[in-house]
Amino acid sequence: MSYVLLVLTTLFWSGNFVISRGMHTEIPPFTLAFWRWMTALLILLSFAVVHLWRQRELARTHSRFIILQGILGVGGFNTMVYLAMQTTTAINAVLVNSSIPVLIAVCSWVLYKEIMSVRQCFGVLVSLTGVVLIIAHGELAHLLQVSFNRGDLYMLVAAVIWALYSANLKRYPQGLHPLAYQSGIVMVGLVVLLPLYLYEMASGKVMSVTPGSVATIVYVALFASILAYIFWNRAVRDVGANKAGPFIHLMPVFSAILAVLFLGEKIYSYHLQGIALIFTGIAMTTFKVSPGE
Repeated sequence: MSYVLLVLTTLFWSGNFVISRGMHTEIPPFTLAFWRWMTALLILLSFAVVHLWRQRELARTHSRFIILQGILGVGGFNTMVYLAMQTTTAINAVLVNSSIPVLIAVCSWVLYKEIMSVRQCFGVLVSLTGVVLIIAHGELAHLLQVSFNRGDLYMLVAAVIWALYSANLKRYPQGLHPLAYQSGIVMVGLVVLLPLYLYEMASGKVMSVTPGSVATIVYVALFASILAYIFWNRAVRDVGANKAGPFIHLMPVFSAILAVLFLGEKIYSYHLQGIALIFTGIAMTTFKVSPGE
């Protein structure tokens, strides 16, 4: 079940990348981040308020953990992603985002001395090769033509932040309800985002209220925020950050599928080859082949 949750998480996040890039002229980055999480909080509270009240003492005991996770996972990561999508392409973002499994492994080792096996390391390399194959359209020359800019640096910072957030889930308080935890980190994140949102509005950057912008906010709030975060948090706690990390490489797979379904694009042989490598790599990092591993 945990692996199904990871697949759904990457599907929802793939849509988030595509939509945020497509709507970057209508919705400023801090505005999108703020209203994404404000909408998510309003939805969450209708289900979580009972759990928050019952577990207020437990949440208070672990307030430092919740505050740190809120700063990293809500205030920091999403803000950097939306900043990145203002000046970079979806291809560049997915390419940089693909470094997350490696960064998670590094953070897990530095913080908690967790070491990936040789097989898991090789699996990450295989799935990363599949990502590169898709991005390069099957030809190395395409990859060499990709240029990087300031937005890519923002995306790299976002990847580091998410790796820290994911590795830190090892410290998740036992017994804390997922809805109580999610509501707590969202509240913290909104405190971080509010001054950035107000500054953005004061500088004249405001959201165009259109059916498209409203639909975008609803999608990123419900699917990319509430469901994806709850699924990711649960799966990482169950299987560990190092096993969950390579599932990030499914994002270019889902991006390609979404492009075919909604944008009329075509699937080419390099897509299928890349997808095969990605699934092979994920299988290598996920499933044991001998009792000794």
